[in-house]
Amino acid sequence: MLKHALVLALAGGLVAGCAEDGRISNTGAGAGIGALVGAGIGAAVAGNRGQGALIGAGIGALAGGAVGYYMDEQEKQLRQKMAGTGVEVQRVGDSIRLIMPGGVTFRTGSSEIQPQFYGPLDQVAGVLQQYPQSLIDVVGHTDNVGSDQMNQQLSERRASAVASYFMSRGVVAQRLNAYGLGETQPVADNSTDFGRQQNRRVEVLIRPYTG
Repeated sequence: MLKHALVLALAGGLVAGCAEDGRISNTGAGAGIGALVGAGIGAAVAGNRGQGALIGAGIGALAGGAVGYYMDEQEKQLRQKMAGTGVEVQRVGDSIRLIMPGGVTFRTGSSEIQPQFYGPLDQVAGVLQQYPQSLIDVVGHTDNVGSDQMNQQLSERRASAVASYFMSRGVVAQRLNAYGLGETQPVADNSTDFGRQQNRRVEVLIRPYTG
């Protein structure tokens, strides 16, 4: 019941925080999804990923033989939509990973999505809506500049900002899980500017829902 109530509070906060164009204001994000980070949004939303909740949201499981084709088509759409945006699309088995560099998505030290990135996020959200039989993990990462605690909190806020934006564009909460990993999973050398830029990122992992 508590987890269900947290998700409802999240949805209510997002509705209250929507601007006239449907985007999430900083206040709305803080009142909704951002507030859940402190309580563990990963646990709150992932806990609602039970079969009953997904069925209630109109999401059915994929049959085993259909998974590969379903994810192939979703990958094809995402590669077309993300061409030239700075977002990298990777295929990992039956999952798809989108890597959104922090320099494109956020200003340094900020969790506010840069306005020029609304378009690419709209495109991603549109594809996610076309393929509802997939689950989405939004994961924030940082470089090692600053304290561990500061980086952890920043990574959480950035993941939450992207997840809340997807929700504002119609992606249902039961499919989403947002969390931050701070500076714990670098993909490049933090001793160089280029490496730190690569480490400041948000990753979106899209996985088939197979029940």
